[in-house]
Amino acid sequence: MKKFLLATVLATAGVMALGMAAPASAADLAPRPYNKAPPPVVTPIYDWTGFYIGGNGGWAQSRNCVDFFDVTGFDFADGCRDRSGGVAGGQIGYRWQSSYWVFGLEAQGDWADLSNTRISLIDPRFSTRTKTDGIGLFTGQVGYAWNATLLYFKGGAAVTSNRLSILDTLTGFEFASASSTRWGGTVGVGVEYGFSPNWSVGVEYDHLFMGNANNSFSVVNPIRAAFLNNRVSQDVDMVTVRFNYRFGGYGSPVIARY
Repeated sequence: MKKFLLATVLATAGVMALGMAAPASAADLAPRPYNKAPPPVVTPIYDWTGFYIGGNGGWAQSRNCVDFFDVTGFDFADGCRDRSGGVAGGQIGYRWQSSYWVFGLEAQGDWADLSNTRISLIDPRFSTRTKTDGIGLFTGQVGYAWNATLLYFKGGAAVTSNRLSILDTLTGFEFASASSTRWGGTVGVGVEYGFSPNWSVGVEYDHLFMGNANNSFSVVNPIRAAFLNNRVSQDVDMVTVRFNYRFGGYGSPVIARY
């Protein structure tokens, strides 16, 4: 009986000792480390806002129809012709982006080499040569951006520098000439991609509606001495590759949510 009581007392004392030691052991444990949530992923987006300057080059085709008029105003049609060649120049402008929409203004000037010579239908002894050596565009733009890709439409005013010459068919001697700077309208479409923070490359198509222009010759027109002037209608199609440098940073970052 004494052994049983002694065993019971010892067991009870052991349990109480363990219970008293547990809080002390828990108090001695290091606090649980705090893991801070990772910051949200920040992805920069391309911002098209800012001034830009660039260069362009490509191909253009001009279609001209020439008419001569006598003193009575009678129209002697001398036919139509197409001429194509290279263009090269530069552009400067400003764009402003609001959400996905991009608005802009741009001025563009290009040297051109669009020339064609054709034997006159009125008198085969003579030929007519039409040449366009300069093209300018002053346009507004409206576009839609997918980050670094921009699709835009443009429209506004166009100006071309032209020269019409009357040549001797056999020798090429120039008997008379008429130069003109003519104004018209233009519409176009383009796509541009920003391949670095400030640089972009694009392709653009423009159509120029230049209408009709009347010109007086520098000397008497040898095809018909009675002719007072000529009328030349003109339309131009242009396809150019463009590189632009935009002043400013890459754009403001946005938080990508997952």
